[in-house]
Amino acid sequence: MTVQAVAAPAGRPSSTWTGWGQWLALATMTIDHLTRYVVPAGWELDWAGSSIGRIAFPLFAAMVAWHGHFNTRNPLRYARRILVIGLIAQLPYMLMPRASDAFVLNVCFTLAAGLAWGAWLRDLLTRHRRGELGAHWLLLATLASLVLWQLLGDWVEYGHRGLLLIPLFMLAVHALHQAGDTVSGRLAAAALAAPVLVVAGLMNSSDMAKSFTVATCLVVLWLAAGAHCLAPRVPAAMPRRLWLTWYPGHFTLIALWLWASGAMG
Repeated sequence: MTVQAVAAPAGRPSSTWTGWGQWLALATMTIDHLTRYVVPAGWELDWAGSSIGRIAFPLFAAMVAWHGHFNTRNPLRYARRILVIGLIAQLPYMLMPRASDAFVLNVCFTLAAGLAWGAWLRDLLTRHRRGELGAHWLLLATLASLVLWQLLGDWVEYGHRGLLLIPLFMLAVHALHQAGDTVSGRLAAAALAAPVLVVAGLMNSSDMAKSFTVATCLVVLWLAAGAHCLAPRVPAAMPRRLWLTWYPGHFTLIALWLWASGAMG
């Protein structure tokens, strides 16, 4: 969440679209949380959270995967920065009214863990291709990571499917960007992109929510396939401080509103 949009280095896709993505992600996330926690139920605005609000998480996941794969030399350091935001946001996040009292870590933990997992798996595959890591060690390490994924999925927002989305995005955007012009290359890239859409479709229960989540993922995959070069630079880049502080800040403001209005008891 902390890498800004940059021009494309040689051999990498343009990231100018993420300038638009930042504004859209914050706007849709805020709409989701306002309709869920602040707006009275009598206003009947639940549809906004089930439609517009379902854009936010896949868009955040896509931008983290994109920057983690194409634009940062150290994905783990990038993941740590996201984790710091999550640690700051956890207390106000826990003050939000919920249907269940179960302890859940906020979405920044999901994004940070997903990025670290995707970067680690990519590193393992790279070492295997270089002959530095045997196939049996690659298999054992992958299985161990799946055990950790199974354990962590019960503790983070968006659960197991949320954790899966970033590694799958990283694989898909790489494959689509490198597909070339051959039919076989494009078919192989499409096959590697398909799991992103499957997981996105499984993340929500209603048809409306599914359609917005899958559509968001489709747009990002289309960008990775070449449409990234069509995106103009955003007229007003998001201030870095706003980008870093909005997630914990807006939860803090919502918590204060709920306390002041007597809704937090």
